[in-house]
Amino acid sequence: MRMKDLKPLTSSEVGTLWMTYQEKTMLQRFLEYFIEVSDDKEAKNIMTNTHSTIVKYVEVIKTIFEKEGAVIPIGFTKEDIHIGAPKLYDQMFDIMFLRMIKEISMGLHTLHLNMSYREDLVLLYKELTAFTQNVFHTCVEYLQVKDVLPRPPSVTMPKRVEFAKNTNYMSGLNLFSNKRALNTVEVSYIYHTIESNIFGMQMITGFAQVANEPEVKKYFVKGKELSKKIVTDYTQVLLQSDIQPSSTWGAKATDSKISPFSDKLMMYCTSLFTSFGLGSNALGTSFSLRSDLPLLMTSTAKDIFTYGQDGGKIMARNGWMEQPPTMEDRNNLTK
Repeated sequence: MRMKDLKPLTSSEVGTLWMTYQEKTMLQRFLEYFIEVSDDKEAKNIMTNTHSTIVKYVEVIKTIFEKEGAVIPIGFTKEDIHIGAPKLYDQMFDIMFLRMIKEISMGLHTLHLNMSYREDLVLLYKELTAFTQNVFHTCVEYLQVKDVLPRPPSVTMPKRVEFAKNTNYMSGLNLFSNKRALNTVEVSYIYHTIESNIFGMQMITGFAQVANEPEVKKYFVKGKELSKKIVTDYTQVLLQSDIQPSSTWGAKATDSKISPFSDKLMMYCTSLFTSFGLGSNALGTSFSLRSDLPLLMTSTAKDIFTYGQDGGKIMARNGWMEQPPTMEDRNNLTK
């Protein structure tokens, strides 16, 4: 379909394209650094192929904005990375980072597909979804072969269908009664929270070491402590059901204090992970039936939300928060 035959972009479509552009240019910059410092041929190939495809989609989005007469977002540029910096993370971090970003992207692309009405954008998000799923799968395979991706706890296979006998199935707040064992749905969300925050803690530890601005460094240290608290609290829930969460040996921060990334880039990345944490937490709250779990997850969500807001204030004060396109201010226009 020719561009002139297409209907104008809706506000939702402009917003989702803008978000996609920010996320893709951010990933471009991280991959360019990781590719440069990687000494693993297979990992470098995965990242190089991913990077070249992302560049193509960034150009597609640029073309759409240009055809619509819209300004091209700035996103993140070569000025946001320092290729000559030494390794900030040990081996495997790069592919674990790519896997986590692709996990976030899968959810975003599906959501943005649902918000799109124009044929070219529907096709764009369908392609991005398929591409993202393939990269995610490739990362998982690579990490499992390297034995660096821990698997969730095992469980005895159910032999019969069971139904809750009464409302005691949903109890969990009474200190004087025994809590029922966690079900597999609850374990899946708890484990995912632990896994995500362990990786986030490793990532943000590196950010804290190399941040230039004192308030940014302090913010990253605060984020590391928040992730540590979440991991501790949720691990305790598993241990109460005699479930021992596994851990990974890779993807730790090195002792480098030379930053490969701008503070702006690291702050946006942290903001993206924080938003992802809020979304995952909301899902876990919705599908956990033992009453103590939603209470814990709601408390966690409050802490994550507050942390995210603090980060937004830092970005705004430093001029790092690129604003999404805004609706017309009719009150101002009519003055």
